[in-house]
Amino acid sequence: MKQIHLSSVHISGNEVNYIKSAIGRGEVSNYGENLDLFEKQLETYFSKKSKIALLNSGTAAIHLALIQLGVKYGDEVICQSFTFSASANPVVYQGATPIFIDSEPETWNMCPNYLETAILDRISKGKKPKAIILVHSFGMPAKINELVPIATKYEIPIIEDAAEALGSTYNKQKCGTFGDYGIISFNGNKIVTTSGGGALICKTNEIKEKTMYLATQARSNEAYYHHTEIGYNYSMSNIVASIGIAQMEVLDEYVLLRQGVNKFYQEFFKNVDGIEVFKEPNSKFISNHWLTCVLIDETKAGFNNDDLRLELLKHNIEARFLWKPMHLQPVFEKHPFYGNDISETLFKKGLCLPSGSNLSQDEKNKIKEVITKFILDNKK
Repeated sequence: MKQIHLSSVHISGNEVNYIKSAIGRGEVSNYGENLDLFEKQLETYFSKKSKIALLNSGTAAIHLALIQLGVKYGDEVICQSFTFSASANPVVYQGATPIFIDSEPETWNMCPNYLETAILDRISKGKKPKAIILVHSFGMPAKINELVPIATKYEIPIIEDAAEALGSTYNKQKCGTFGDYGIISFNGNKIVTTSGGGALICKTNEIKEKTMYLATQARSNEAYYHHTEIGYNYSMSNIVASIGIAQMEVLDEYVLLRQGVNKFYQEFFKNVDGIEVFKEPNSKFISNHWLTCVLIDETKAGFNNDDLRLELLKHNIEARFLWKPMHLQPVFEKHPFYGNDISETLFKKGLCLPSGSNLSQDEKNKIKEVITKFILDNKK
């Protein structure tokens, strides 16, 4: 049987038409009609109050947000520990220090209590954080109602990393629109993809224009090449945007399909001891369920997350550990961390299961068959 991927690219079929139209117009660089159309699609989706700067990655979006917030060498930026390293790496690009915060157990995202503890402690040390990078891990909205008021209280801007959360909402508002800046990723494994790419959600047209100025090597508007600031090669290609247009046309459908995958796993594991499927804590939280994850209690299940991962691998089914917390990564291990052991426990117990919007019924049946046999064998 062919490999069942964790999150494979789901092509709608219309991508080739937009690509052909771009090539036909000779628009294969970082300009063209399809960039404009993709930008308008996203601005409509997030509401016209949001201005979209199209970039070549979500990482670039975080970096440009940090620059515009004035983050420099020696500054500190608060980050979620339970995330992919791309959330924290741009802080280091600026010569600043990431300050890591543990998760809370309901959404697996930044813990409000430890966030406030960290802010007060850093202020007492004379190092008020310049920004907070808040993440919606695996598409699950963070506790916006608790985190945003803390940031507001201490007047610290939020960079909202919604790279995995396109299509997720908190209290009916789209993730990516709560912070001073919002981040979206269109990487190949995301809910919709442009093959690679990202976007910065901006509050004003001025911020959007500044973002694009920095993303195109900070070239001044002169008849010749003139530069007064350091710029970056972070703009999106018109060909990449062509794929994005077609993908945005099916976003709502893909979200429903991924949510359906999560329901499949909830139903499958509901009577299995020791396996808990990650789901929303209440109706205010709507996750796109970019990836469906489970926590495995070895004492009840009789096996651990790596045992199940290796068994699935034998049958050509991809599964992956949850994020290894940033404060446990060798590159960040000397950085301050505020928390307990929630993110560490998630890493030790968790597993991401195949979750693609194009996961077929046959593939679901195969996953169910392999895991059922594995559970039975471990009970003997």
